[in-house]
Amino acid sequence: MVTHVRAEALGDERGALLSFLAEQRGGIRRAVLGLTEEQASSRPSASELSLSGLLKHVAEVEQGWIARAKGEPPAVKRDESNWHECFVLLDDETVASQLAYWEQVAVETEEFLRGVPSLDDTFPLPNDPWFPPEGRVSMRWVALHLIRETARHAGHADIIRESLDGKTAFELVALEQAG
Repeated sequence: MVTHVRAEALGDERGALLSFLAEQRGGIRRAVLGLTEEQASSRPSASELSLSGLLKHVAEVEQGWIARAKGEPPAVKRDESNWHECFVLLDDETVASQLAYWEQVAVETEEFLRGVPSLDDTFPLPNDPWFPPEGRVSMRWVALHLIRETARHAGHADIIRESLDGKTAFELVALEQAG
């Protein structure tokens, strides 16, 4: 669900981008409100997606892109052999631990994007088959990509949550505000 994103200070492009990203993160966080681990990991449709899996995925993706922008490897290296693991909680992973991890990632994202000299600065894309050879992207591209990725999955989360217990995004916003 789209909630109102407050207008940034005049000319604060970074603030605007970060506000839109935070708004989309909220949609996924709200989707897991009040659910048990079992409910959050269930797959109520033909899709392999679950709310806990989406939560893990968006946190991992955000961390990975910011790490790449910093010139560091992602915390978890994914390839064709383990890609499916970014959509399921493993071992001692829980919704609460993923939410806490994502909160740390969000802080790092904000600090990084606010601290880069220019959103026009670029970094190389990884040497993976799904990226163009010798491709580069800007810090602005990373922020926009994270907004797009998170928004896409926030929409999935809305549908999954409504399929689980009938709660719509409107009801979840009210639940969040009450809690």
